[in-house]
Amino acid sequence: MSTPRIRMPASARAGEPVEIRTLIDHPMETGLRQQNGQTVPRKMIVRFEALADGELLFAADLRNGTSANPYLAFIARFEKATALTFVWREEDGREYRATQRISVS
Repeated sequence: MSTPRIRMPASARAGEPVEIRTLIDHPMETGLRQQNGQTVPRKMIVRFEALADGELLFAADLRNGTSANPYLAFIARFEKATALTFVWREEDGREYRATQRISVS
């Protein structure tokens, strides 16, 4: 159900801005919706983090107004080859991870 997708270039020049786009398949149920007379249980991603070689590069706190399948895009610059880790965290502590590497010339 929760499949992360990452779009970013595989390589860049040192200091060049790079757009990183992320999307995760997730229902983002608020616990307010009814289906067949039953309340659909709450299931929310509350935090997204992008780590560059283990250090925090970008973070976002997500709230009830976030749509299903949250899409996040941000710009970063790299001076050396970097291993990126993307983490989506649900409020019950469950995590979804994806990794990507960018080479720098």
